[in-house]
Amino acid sequence: MDEQSLYNRIAELRAAKGLSQQQLADAIGVSRKTISTVETSRFTPSVIIALQMARFFDVPVEQIFNFADFQQAEK
Repeated sequence: MDEQSLYNRIAELRAAKGLSQQQLADAIGVSRKTISTVETSRFTPSVIIALQMARFFDVPVEQIFNFADFQQAEK
């Protein structure tokens, strides 16, 4: 498999709701550091965390997370 980067829209979705990293972390039951490291792609979240985020933002998980190289190919 080719090396791929996981792209995410967490910061964008969080900002649209006017939330801090801490507020999002509290809402889904993780640490602020977890939110920070996922937003900056230093940490790949578990399926459970990804699904919690999708439920919180009320969007499909694919609207939050995607492979960066697949996004390039789709354009």
